[in-house]
Amino acid sequence: MVDLTADLQTTLWTVAEAAEAAQVRPNVVRNWKYRGVLDQAGEDHNGRPLFRAIDVIQAEKATREKARRVYAAHAA
Repeated sequence: MVDLTADLQTTLWTVAEAAEAAQVRPNVVRNWKYRGVLDQAGEDHNGRPLFRAIDVIQAEKATREKARRVYAAHAA
């Protein structure tokens, strides 16, 4: 279980922890990184990416807002 009471500015999460907190699959977190929605903050001792908790939350929020975007009908 991810601790959301920690300091979100300094807490670093693995892909799995970020996915759990954002309630998405780990591949989604990797996709956010690939698309530039989420910046990697560092690496763990095995070279795996780490992400700032606040950045994960902001990426999740931005992605959900974008998915709900409503487009106006094209004029004929």
